[in-house]
Amino acid sequence: MSGIRSYFPSGDEYVTEDALKNLRNYRYRAVDKSFLTKYLYRHYWEWAVTLFPLWMAPNLITLTGLSFEIFDVLLVLLIMPDLEGPGPWWLYFAFGIGMWLYSTFDNVDGKQARRTGTSSPLGELFDHGCDALNCTIAGIVEASAFGCGISWQTVTIVFFTTMTFFFSTWEEYHTGVLYLGYVNGPTEILTLAVLACFASGIWGPAIWHVKASHGLPIIGRLFPGTWEVADALLALTGLAMIFGHCAICCWNVHAACKEQKRSFTATLPQLVQYAVFAISCYVWLDNSTTIFVNNHLVLFMITAGTAFGRIVSKIILAHLTEMPFPSYTVQMVPLAVGAIIARLGLFTPPTELMFLIASFLFVT
Repeated sequence: MSGIRSYFPSGDEYVTEDALKNLRNYRYRAVDKSFLTKYLYRHYWEWAVTLFPLWMAPNLITLTGLSFEIFDVLLVLLIMPDLEGPGPWWLYFAFGIGMWLYSTFDNVDGKQARRTGTSSPLGELFDHGCDALNCTIAGIVEASAFGCGISWQTVTIVFFTTMTFFFSTWEEYHTGVLYLGYVNGPTEILTLAVLACFASGIWGPAIWHVKASHGLPIIGRLFPGTWEVADALLALTGLAMIFGHCAICCWNVHAACKEQKRSFTATLPQLVQYAVFAISCYVWLDNSTTIFVNNHLVLFMITAGTAFGRIVSKIILAHLTEMPFPSYTVQMVPLAVGAIIARLGLFTPPTELMFLIASFLFVT
């Protein structure tokens, strides 16, 4: 038993005394190049923060914002559990409003902290941890707004949100700066997502499932004839994610390593844990006997998303305390084991559902 236990960190290995000293010296740094933020949202957020009472803790604002998105997921489960619909028009407006309120509260919490003199590194950890969980939650809501259903389209949307967040967190660990480009997820992409929810409320989610050649003027003909508008938008989003986000994150980490006289190549294995996470999810889903067939995709996504939240929270904590980059989290184990069992064909629908529920309880 002692040999097995040695592979898992003990309680006192999480944060050392030296790390706690580093935590006290931490200073938050961020760069936001977005024109929307500079000319519009910044003024809106500065007004919005005045609506909150001074006694309201910044972390309570963060948690309240996340609760709007959680409420939207509950609406999905109650009214449109197939994630396809169509649902009532007001449901899609609720999705968009929930996303907008989450974004507002997420940007106001830091201003409230500075306004009340309660800024702290642990506040940043809590804020980013909620953002990490929201990657999956918002992905489920947006997939429902697009009427993607229990499909690989839904999986792809959640994959995009988690991958961009992981790369941003990895970049911040090495550069010490949270960098948001001229077009970034929390601002421009979220604005488009909110507008897409409203469009579904007005015209119905069917607008995303017409042929791309008919639904997208000019560029629609560039895609295969069988592709729908949703397929084309996902492809464009994937290209933007790879070349407009992940590549820039790598470039910034490379520049930081060069300035600090460290090896950039040595940082690349740190991306492996996300690769293991994503591949485990894909293999399990691709060989599942029940997740797609019996509509358990939301449970799977919440389970995987919770594990993902733990992955990036450990990276953020390591960044705040100047600890070594964490290479894994034990919450990934059920996903990897589930992938292996599914690939070997050892699951039956009942046993797979039982294992999925057990995995959810384990990661939470």
